[in-house]
Amino acid sequence: MERHHNSVTKTPLDRVQRRSKSKSYRQSLRSCLGATCLTPALTTRRLNISRRAPKSHNITKVNPEQLALMVKTEWQLSYVTPLYQFRHTQLKSYSRQLSAFIAAEKQQGLAVEVEGSHGSFRVSFSVVQGMSEAADDAETVLIQIHLKRLFSRQDEPAKVVWSGLLTCINGSPDYLRSLPKDFTCLPLLCSSGAEGLTSAVKSWFQQTFDCYFGQLEISHTSLQWMIALWTNCQTESAIQFLKMIWTLPVVPPLKVTYTVNGQDAWELWSSVRKDPQKEGNGEDEDENSIDIEEVMRFMQGLKSHFYRHFRLDLSAGKLDQVSTALGSAKCSGMIKISNSKYMISTLTLLTECALLKMPI
Repeated sequence: MERHHNSVTKTPLDRVQRRSKSKSYRQSLRSCLGATCLTPALTTRRLNISRRAPKSHNITKVNPEQLALMVKTEWQLSYVTPLYQFRHTQLKSYSRQLSAFIAAEKQQGLAVEVEGSHGSFRVSFSVVQGMSEAADDAETVLIQIHLKRLFSRQDEPAKVVWSGLLTCINGSPDYLRSLPKDFTCLPLLCSSGAEGLTSAVKSWFQQTFDCYFGQLEISHTSLQWMIALWTNCQTESAIQFLKMIWTLPVVPPLKVTYTVNGQDAWELWSSVRKDPQKEGNGEDEDENSIDIEEVMRFMQGLKSHFYRHFRLDLSAGKLDQVSTALGSAKCSGMIKISNSKYMISTLTLLTECALLKMPI
């Protein structure tokens, strides 16, 4: 069952010593993480309660083909622990190694059977120039798996059947600087393609760089942050609409689709923003930051308006998905960025979410 609503009124709203690559270390680390073993330092980490408001980035240094891939693809998110002895200068070698690994897996019947996969796989690693925002961020790496089909024409190009991005955008300086020099932190993996190929890539990385991958879900709070961050972009790039999908805990579970006109969402968001004069903060500081209190007031306004019309309390439910013209995100860890101007802001939040999973 779905209920739709298409407008909202303006609502006044009251590490660590150097580690070896020993087998025992890998097993103990993966065992710990697989059992959700948390150190005291991990349990004290939380999402930032304040962050910079998103601003438009004209990413002119990024290769246009790479940029087009990033904004047209729906990505599955994973987190990855720091990579031991990963070198950006060795990407050609990694391409050959991973190609050989996938070929061996396929020969043993372990690799994925991509539709029409009778042919040879070739892997390419490349640096995505122009993505790094902070001095401590490692350069983003794009991995692509190409399939050259048997009996294809000699001039027929290989088809890209899997893509992955390893990235770190505005990562925590304290955490990144705490890592020994032999570790590279690219905590966020965005992948698109057959699950079997994703598993093969992860297996090779784990064996080669002594790391661990885990599924990165997008929490209820992080989805609410995305709602606020994207709505805040309305004046520069119209979000057109704000769509939320909730699940209410009834039997059977009730799916509720709640759609708000973009301008109406902006007016409500403007009404809950702090007044720099009343708060006694500098105007520039206030305009360039958003705090969790504003996000919560915005969400409460949206939920209150829905309750007045439908007598359904969304506070009792779970936010599963959000979308605007700028992008979409699902709690299962799926993300699509539709506007490159705000890609950096979105990846900054997702990098933060991934770093919360790091063992220290």
